[in-house]
Amino acid sequence: MTTVVKIGGARAVDPEGALADVASLVEEGEDVVLTHGGSTAVDETLEELGQEPTYVETPGGVVGRFTDEETMDVFKMVMPGKLNTDLVESLHNEGVNAVGLSGTDGELLEGKRKSAVRVKEDGKKKIKRGDHSGTIESVNADLLETLLSGGYTPVVSVPVLGREREGGYTAVNADADRAAAAIAGALEADLVVLTDVSGIYADPDDESTKFDAASTPAEFDAVRDAAEGFMTKKVMAAEEALEGGAASVTVASANAAEPITSALSGAGTTLEPGVLADEDANETPQEAPK
Repeated sequence: MTTVVKIGGARAVDPEGALADVASLVEEGEDVVLTHGGSTAVDETLEELGQEPTYVETPGGVVGRFTDEETMDVFKMVMPGKLNTDLVESLHNEGVNAVGLSGTDGELLEGKRKSAVRVKEDGKKKIKRGDHSGTIESVNADLLETLLSGGYTPVVSVPVLGREREGGYTAVNADADRAAAAIAGALEADLVVLTDVSGIYADPDDESTKFDAASTPAEFDAVRDAAEGFMTKKVMAAEEALEGGAASVTVASANAAEPITSALSGAGTTLEPGVLADEDANETPQEAPK
C-alpha cells in the first residue's frame, strides 16, 4: 500500500520529524509520495517584494488565495524552487533517494485553468478576473508508480498544468491539500495530512474535543460541520480523496513523534470511505481555487 503524505506550509509546522519518518517507512519497503504546501513562504516572499497577498471569499464562504500573474511568478519561484528543493535535499540527507516534481512535470497534475472566480465582497457576488489557478482533473499515476517501482520517493508541489480555453497550457496555482487528495485517489493510497494541530476538533479551541475517526455519513457530517477556517479546506480535500479512491485520510500533527507512523496507527482524525453517502459517490465538490 502506498502512503501519500502532505506536509503543511504553516509557520508552526516543523517538517523534520515527518522527513525522518518518511526515511523509516522507505527503509522498511513502504512506498511514500510526499507533497507539500507553502502559502506562508509565498506570502512572506510577496511581502519582501513589496506586494500584498490577496485572499477572497467564495459565495460558499470558503476563503482562498487570488493568484494574479505576479503572485503566480512567486509561486513558481518558491514552491517547486526553494521549498521543494529543500525537502529533497533533506530527504537525501536521511538516506532517501528523493525526486522533486511539480505538477507541470510529465503532466503529473493537469486540469482546467480558471481565469476568473466568483467572490463575495461587501455582501455582493462578483466576478474577479485575472486569476491564475485551476481545478485538478487528472493525475499521471503511471509517472509516480514508475518512480516508486524504481526505488525513488517523489516529492510533489504545485503549480499544475492548466488548460486554456483557446488551447495550450499555463502553469497555475492549485490548493496543496486538494493536490494531495487527487494523488492519493489516483494511487488508491492512504493519505496523511500533517498540520499544526492534532486533528479535527468539535470545538476548534479545545483539543480534548478531537474526533478520533469517522466511518459513516452521519459521523462525517459532524466532522464537516465542526471544521472552521483552514480546516474547512482539509475536510473538503479529504472528501475528494475518498471519492477519488483513497483508502483512508488522516489529519494529524506534523510535530508529533513519528507523525506519519502514528497517524497510520490511529493518531489524529481518520476518515474512511464509508463516510461517503451513496448519492454523493460520484460528485466532487468544486470551490474556487485556494
